[in-house]
Amino acid sequence: MHVAAIIAAGGRGLRVGADRPKQFLDIGGRSILQMSVAALAASPRVSEIVVALPADHLDAESKAIRETVARPVTFVAGGARRQDSVANAFAKTSKAADVILIHDAARPFVTQDVIGRAIDGAQAHGAAIAAIAARDTVKQAGAAAVDGARLVRGTIPRETVFLAQTPQAFRRDVLARALSEGAEIDATDEAMLVERLGVPVHVIEGDARNVKITTPEDLAVARAAALHTAHMRIGIGYDLHTLIAGRPLILAGVRIDFALGLSGHSDADIVCHAVTDAILGAAGAGDIGRMFPDTDAKWKDADSITLLKGAVAKVYDAGYRVSNVDVTVIAQQPKLLPYLDAMRSNLAAALGVQPAAVSIKGKTNEGVDSMGRGESMACHAVALLAAQ
Repeated sequence: MHVAAIIAAGGRGLRVGADRPKQFLDIGGRSILQMSVAALAASPRVSEIVVALPADHLDAESKAIRETVARPVTFVAGGARRQDSVANAFAKTSKAADVILIHDAARPFVTQDVIGRAIDGAQAHGAAIAAIAARDTVKQAGAAAVDGARLVRGTIPRETVFLAQTPQAFRRDVLARALSEGAEIDATDEAMLVERLGVPVHVIEGDARNVKITTPEDLAVARAAALHTAHMRIGIGYDLHTLIAGRPLILAGVRIDFALGLSGHSDADIVCHAVTDAILGAAGAGDIGRMFPDTDAKWKDADSITLLKGAVAKVYDAGYRVSNVDVTVIAQQPKLLPYLDAMRSNLAAALGVQPAAVSIKGKTNEGVDSMGRGESMACHAVALLAAQ
């Protein structure tokens, strides 16, 4: 079955009161949108992803996502309304898609279980939404009086009330009809458009953690949750190579102006190698030598940033994401200060984090041993991973 996932991220999110759309705000080192895209990208059942973005953010944010997500993502400009953004994205999905999954960018904590249940629901019934049952007594009230008070009109049986979430999933033909025939209707979600067709929409079990970030209070709670509930794991990486003539010196993907380079099977980028080992070690996912053996000719002169991205994908498959890394490069020469910002940016992009989550320091070996004599360079790295 071919599943196309649409992420609705074309809105402005004004109620959160930020200087930019809420989906681009940071939670634990990643934007809300990046977290939502990463959650869908981690699902083996999702075949393709299309993201609808505000037109004026399309170039910058699509670049940021492509740098932090290991699989292809298609981007499209959103529209004036949510359903317009979804329609624009729907037009970019593969005609081979059997099921279309739609998810709000503002729900970054969606789980793989909810994604799977929504897909199964659409496959079985044609239309399904994630929702959670109301827990409190539900009152229907009239219009507000002058003083703001409202009169209760009645009590609604709470067992019949469900709070809709996303993802919502539909067979392709059902969603196509709903978007076409409901173009003149302002709908709060796609299920509302499908309901108008007379097509039954089935409720699948949502998750109380799958909250939508709408207000400043929601954002604060989400940031606290990311900080305090994440399952953390720490890994340590180390690499050392000798310096030789005739090789470029590459550190964190940056070419350093120096007379000597590091020897090695790949580009011998000790920073990337140490960080790769640190994140793989933290996830219990092996090491760089097993993942990219130097006995394999295809890794000859390989770009180590590319290798690091492969390791990040493996870590994500293991259920973890990178929270931050701390790197120490030991070299008598050259001075690395002029290159540190570019090195941090490269590592951050490969790891899927903000540059502020990457620290790189340069140290000498005080003239001691081969590093102190300028015959070699080494790198130590520590990585912190958090459960997704």
